[in-house]
Order: sequence, then structure tokens, then C-alpha cells
Amino acid sequence: MESKLLPNQEPVFKTGHLHVITLILYLLAMLSLASCTDDCETTVTYTTQEPILLKRSDLVQAIKSEPAQSLHTTGKIYAKDRYVFVNELYKGIHVIDNSNPAAPKNIAFINIPGNVDMAIRGNILYADAGPDLITLDISNPAQATVKNYTLNLFPNYTFTGAASNPQASDLLTVGYTTRIVTESRPADCGSSGSGTGGGGVFMNDRSQFLNAASMNNSTGSTGVGGSMARFTITGDYLYAVNPSSIQVVDITQPASPVRGTNVPTSWNTETIFPYQDKLFLGTSSGMLIYDNSQPQQPKFISAISHFFGCDPVVVDGNFAYVTVRNGTECRTGNNINQLEIIDISTIQNPRRIKTYAMQNPHGLGIDRETLFLCEGDYGLKVFNAQNVLKIDENKLAHFKDIHAFDVIPLGNTLLAVGNDGLYQYDYSNPKQIKLLSKIPVTKNQQ
Repeated sequence: MESKLLPNQEPVFKTGHLHVITLILYLLAMLSLASCTDDCETTVTYTTQEPILLKRSDLVQAIKSEPAQSLHTTGKIYAKDRYVFVNELYKGIHVIDNSNPAAPKNIAFINIPGNVDMAIRGNILYADAGPDLITLDISNPAQATVKNYTLNLFPNYTFTGAASNPQASDLLTVGYTTRIVTESRPADCGSSGSGTGGGGVFMNDRSQFLNAASMNNSTGSTGVGGSMARFTITGDYLYAVNPSSIQVVDITQPASPVRGTNVPTSWNTETIFPYQDKLFLGTSSGMLIYDNSQPQQPKFISAISHFFGCDPVVVDGNFAYVTVRNGTECRTGNNINQLEIIDISTIQNPRRIKTYAMQNPHGLGIDRETLFLCEGDYGLKVFNAQNVLKIDENKLAHFKDIHAFDVIPLGNTLLAVGNDGLYQYDYSNPKQIKLLSKIPVTKNQQ
């Protein structure tokens, strides 16, 4: 604040009043400074992902079977024989006895800090624990035992604490907690523009754990994964998708995996789907196809691009089904939510032949021309996909009262998982799909 003189007016100072005037000017200056500070203060809201740190020695000791626990934060799902395995994000794996899909029993919890993904061959379960691959014997799924550790197989999904704390160089990140922070901050007086969100130190994005997938169609002693995992097994090899590569692991000796080739891929690779002798990879900007006839060294064949967004992929016959959605996990400003049909009859030249608008598509699965598509908060949709050019005209069902982000079709039974629980449906008659059971999510009281 300052006083302005009228035109041609001169200031008048009387000697006796000099100190008073000086004091008044000082007070006015202070008020002006306070006003400036108030005017320049800004309020910012941002999301911060804070790492969960753990010593590797503590991580190793923590891996063990425990009594059954309620589902709290559901993640990837996997089916093997009469069991269903449900990831509890960053914490471990729930073991469900699914002998009777109408009455599944939660029988055990395998505590694995930093766990997000899993795959099973025979009686061996492979699971990530932060940066490491853990091999467990699940001959008795309620009493899993650790057989092997493969250290630092997934370096892109973790970091050592030394980056932010030199005193914590032996710490590993085994997960993230997300907080929404709103705070007031001072801004420089005289600067223009509004405050921007900041302050969140993204050492590694939670979406790197979340946005990756596999659906395993192989037979024999290998289980079946959902479309939102980054692990899959074909033959004697485990494939794990990293953001820019496929990590090949030789499991000829199942309990003693051997680190194999690391095959470079494009940036932000998310999903993997094995079909016949091919691997179909979803990335945030398109689908990649690799020849897997020499499984120890997959080779790139072709690619097709799409709008930037999350991207699970499943394949059946001559067609690949790809969902693309917007959302913060996918780091996209595009309001793109769609199902894409890709003709792969000429594998060297995949062609997009149809696009269907969706609400917020997540994971998907297909079985005998029945297409299951998760729509997040908008539920689960089921289509007859016999004619891929008229899928939108052949919707069989829409379960709107559930949250769904991943599915596994198992012949006549569908597993569907979402934020509110694990659902099972009987689709032996796709025109009359029936709910069989639900294991609900119980929110942590914090």
C-alpha cells in the first residue's frame, strides 16, 4: 500500500512530526508486506506415493504361510486345479479352496511383502517380492514353503533406500502407500501464475506394479492367470514383463529357476498373453507381437499402435481383443475408453478392424466366443463375440452392481475380481449367467 499525491501537490513534513510519520510509514510497509504474503500464498493438492521400505533380511524372514485373512485390497488372480489365489496388494496371496464354486473357502494366507504377481506350474508357485522372484512349494497350499530366491530379477519395480536416505542403503521398496495431500505454501511476491501440484517424490510409480497382464491358455500342470498380471508360463519358461523388457526365466527344474535372457521391448510394456507360439504384449501405446517358437529368446514380429492408455490384451483365433482406458494409473489426458478388435490373420501386419466405445474398460477374457469385459465402477459386461463386427449388438448381460477389474473364464465358471470382492458366475448357458458366490472385501479400519 502507498499514498498518492494529487497533481502538483507537494509533501509537507513538520519537524515535530517526523518521528511519528516515520513510524506510520514503517507500519504501513509492514502491512503491505503482510498483504503481499497473503496474496502470494497458494494452496496445492497432490497425490504422493510413499515407499514402503524393508530390509531384505526382514523380507526373507517374513515369507511364510499364515492363517486365512479377510480380503482387503484385491489384486491379481490365478487359478490352479481346485484352488484360486488372490493377491493382496504388496502383502501376499490369499489361498481359496474352490472345490465348490458356490461355497469357496478362504483357507490360508501366504505372507509375501511386495507381492503383486504370481504364476504356478505343478506344485511350484512363482511370486514377486519387491525386486526378487520367490519360488514356493505349494504341495499343501495351506502350508507353502520357500524353495528358492532369485534376487533383483525386477529392478525396475523397486529401489534401494540410499536414493533418499544414505543411512538406509540396505532397504528395499516393497510397495507404496498413496496419500492425497492438501497444503498451503508461500509463493514469491511478484511472480505470476498459479501454484502447481508438486512435492510428491515418485521414486517409482504404483502403476508399474499394477498395469501389466497375462492370460495363460496352456494345458498340463500350469495354472491360469487373469488379464491383469505380468507373469505367464509356457512350457519350461516363465515370462515376466518389465516396463521395457521381457525377463525370461528357465524353469526346466521348477524349484530352481535360472535367470535367462532379458528381451528389450518398447517403453512402458504392461501385459503379456501367450497364444500358440506367439506372445502378445500390451503397452501404453500399442500391442506388440513376438515369435515364441524359440522360447528362450522371443523375437519381435510386428506391432500396432493406439491412443495412450492402459492396455490388457487377450487373443482367440484370428483376433486380438484390446481394451484402452483413461485414468491416472495410465498417465493419460485422453478421454479414450474403448474395445479394439485386431485382425491378426496376417501376423506380420495386424489390422484394427473395429472399435467399440466403452465406459472404463479394464481386464477381459474370452471363451468359446463369449467375451467378458470388466468396466471398473460400471460393472461387468458379457457379449457374444461370434461376429466381431457386431459385438455391440450382442450384449448378453451387464452386472452393474459390482466393481470389476479382472476375470478368468474357467470353462463354465467365471472368476471376477474387483475392489469389492471375488465373484464367481456360472456361464454354462451364456444367455442365463448366474451368480454363484462372493467373497467380499473387508476394508481396513485405519
